[in-house]
Amino acid sequence: MRPPPAGGAAGREDLNELPVRPTRVRYAIIALIFLITSVNYADRATFSIAGSAAARELALSPVQTGFILSAFAWAYVLAQIPGGVLLDRFGTKRVYAAAILLWSLFTATQGFAGWIAGISVVAMLFALRFLVGLAEAPSFPGNARLVAAWFPAAERGTAAAIFNSAQYFSLVAFAPLMGWLAHQFGWRSIFWAMGGLGVLATLVFVRFIHSPAHHRRVNAAERAYIEAGGGLIHLEEGGATAAQAFAWRNVGRLIANRMMLGIYLGQYCINVLTYFFVTWFPIYLIKERGLNVLEAGFAAAAPALFGFAGGLAGGFLSDRILKRTGSLDRARKIPLVLGMLLASLIIGCVWAPGEGLVITLMSIAFFGKGIASLGWAIMADVAPRRLAGLSGGVFNMFGNIAGIVTPIAVGYIVGTTGSFDLALVFVGAHCLLTIFAFLVLVGPIRRMELPE
Repeated sequence: MRPPPAGGAAGREDLNELPVRPTRVRYAIIALIFLITSVNYADRATFSIAGSAAARELALSPVQTGFILSAFAWAYVLAQIPGGVLLDRFGTKRVYAAAILLWSLFTATQGFAGWIAGISVVAMLFALRFLVGLAEAPSFPGNARLVAAWFPAAERGTAAAIFNSAQYFSLVAFAPLMGWLAHQFGWRSIFWAMGGLGVLATLVFVRFIHSPAHHRRVNAAERAYIEAGGGLIHLEEGGATAAQAFAWRNVGRLIANRMMLGIYLGQYCINVLTYFFVTWFPIYLIKERGLNVLEAGFAAAAPALFGFAGGLAGGFLSDRILKRTGSLDRARKIPLVLGMLLASLIIGCVWAPGEGLVITLMSIAFFGKGIASLGWAIMADVAPRRLAGLSGGVFNMFGNIAGIVTPIAVGYIVGTTGSFDLALVFVGAHCLLTIFAFLVLVGPIRRMELPE
């Protein structure tokens, strides 16, 4: 590097013209979003870890347990579009911070189930998990808005993959912790501990999350870099215009499009496996395979770790195929088909003689599910430019209908047959239906165009 001039006015001018290196605050922002999303997913899974012990103490049947496990998704699905409208109208920071605080308080309150005279245990737990789902609805649209504001287009895919992978990391980090809490202090301690952690996360979010246009630690060079690359650094200054642009006829346009409907169906089918894992899987290990709650918590971490690895592998494989072939259709569908074929091996657990093979098959299935989890990338490829946010909201709504259907269906299957065998076939069949949706219904993957 050439040394600066020895002195004088000319030297000072040259020093002033030296380029300022951009700060990298956006990396800290995505790391924080990742951690908060991990807490988000852990709070969804609290009852799956506590469920077996809670069912014994509170005399809950498998059908009642299934309805309680489904309550989150009822609200989460219904609130997707309203949650996006709230974010557009009041801004990401205020709505997201309120969401974290509320879902944490509702999580903690579940620990008091059965202690309040005159209130049905089933009704109380269903209502509280419903409220958790209602409060969490703005979280993923909020993540997407933060990524759009903080990252240039060239870095946005990686950033989205990072926060999406939190669903796997969450179970790796928190399932053993929750299993240990239940073993040492009882199932109620899971809800109190996770609720307290969420309140702490709220404080951290409020302290460190700001718009890039006003963040004190961001220098002008980083702002310029983000904005030049397509980052929407002034997104939070848009006011209510986006909320006013919403129209139900646009929802109809999306659902009426065969390609979009196939993508929505595929996401629903993929999430059947996700919701089985975060609701019934630990209970399956305890009731069907004879593990205790501590062993089940640690056993659930292994498939989640493989899912995390599969998610990274799927993104890398898709990018490699796109670079080699130039075909977006192949780049998205080849990993998806391969991943869902692997995921369908969950059916093999029906004949697995021991829990070791069950964990192995579940790990392979979740690795495959991770490879196939390209849904948000596909939405970025196909969403109409003027309806990108709404397209994502409808996509997330359809995908999370699986959270309503799966816990209830599995509850009825187990309650009727006394076994999880048909439940595993039910989940595996949806993996194969995903392949049908993308190869037969979707057709070529391309951006949907709206009439002028």
